[in-house]
Amino acid sequence: MKTRWLNDDEQRTWRAYLWTTRLLGDALDRQLQRDAGMPYTYYMILATLSDVPERRMTMTDLATLVYSSLSRLSHAVARLEERGWVRRSPHPDNRRITMAELTDAGAAVLAGAAPAHVEEVRELLFDPLTDEQVGQLREILRALWARLDPAPGKPGPYPEIFGPEA
Repeated sequence: MKTRWLNDDEQRTWRAYLWTTRLLGDALDRQLQRDAGMPYTYYMILATLSDVPERRMTMTDLATLVYSSLSRLSHAVARLEERGWVRRSPHPDNRRITMAELTDAGAAVLAGAAPAHVEEVRELLFDPLTDEQVGQLREILRALWARLDPAPGKPGPYPEIFGPEA
C-alpha cells in the first residue's frame, strides 16, 4: 500500500488542529482547576450525570459517554466519591452492575463551576469566530464525527449536538 503523505497545506492544517485543540483543552482544564478545584475530566463526569434521569447511570454507560476506560473512570469516580460529589451503589436489579449517582453536593459544585466554565468556552472558542464560522466548524465536526463515531447507528450520548439534520 502506497503511503498518502500529507501535502504542505494538509500538514499545516493538521499541525494547527493538533496545537489548537491541545491549547484549548489545556486552557479549559486550567480554568476549572483554578476556579472549581477540579480537572476537566471530573467536570465532564459531573455534567454527564447531571444530564441523565435521576442523575444516575451504570459505570459502563458513564465510561462510554465520557469516552473513558472503565478503570480510568473508576479511579476518577473514587476521587469524586471522596469529595462527596458522586455516590456508587449496586444496581437495584443486578448487584454485579455498579451505578454512579450525582449527589446534591456534586450538583451544587457543578452549578457553581458552570458559569465560569461557559464563559471561558465562549471567550476562547466562540468569541473569535463569526456566526458563519461557528456553523462551518459544526459541519466540519459533524463530518469528523461520522468517521470516528465509536457506535455508528446507535444514538450518541448527546444526539442534539449536531442538530436535527444529523
